[in-house]
Amino acid sequence: MASGVAVSDDCIRAFENIKNSKVHRFAIFMIVGNKIDVEQVGSRDASYDEFLSQLKAGEGKQCRYGVYDYEYTYQHQGTASVAIKQKLFLMLWCPDTASVSNKMIYASSYESLKHALVGIQKYIQANDDDEASQETVEEILRSTDRK
Repeated sequence: MASGVAVSDDCIRAFENIKNSKVHRFAIFMIVGNKIDVEQVGSRDASYDEFLSQLKAGEGKQCRYGVYDYEYTYQHQGTASVAIKQKLFLMLWCPDTASVSNKMIYASSYESLKHALVGIQKYIQANDDDEASQETVEEILRSTDRK
């Protein structure tokens, strides 16, 4: 809690509903006062585009955190079998157009959120549309798959 911002119990519950219960596909968190709190959750059938739209809802001036349960197909090399893989990632969205103070508080509170959400497989920081694109995120998630 280097920034003095705490993670709310609602954040942890929303994360557990994604990770364990599979109730939601994603959750968007933002700092309100001195707490990281849940702003939005997405239904299990929500798309990545819906996640990005909610993550960027601050009109380019607001940072946010997002957790997404990403699914993709994976084929083991040398076999014909295809499997569906799921990976949880936590994204820090800090657009270049956000204020310096907003960027600083979100960046300094990121570690607290990382420690509170046990089971995240990848951490991604995005500052523009290219870094948050589905193609870029999937490439990052696939980079740890065995070939």
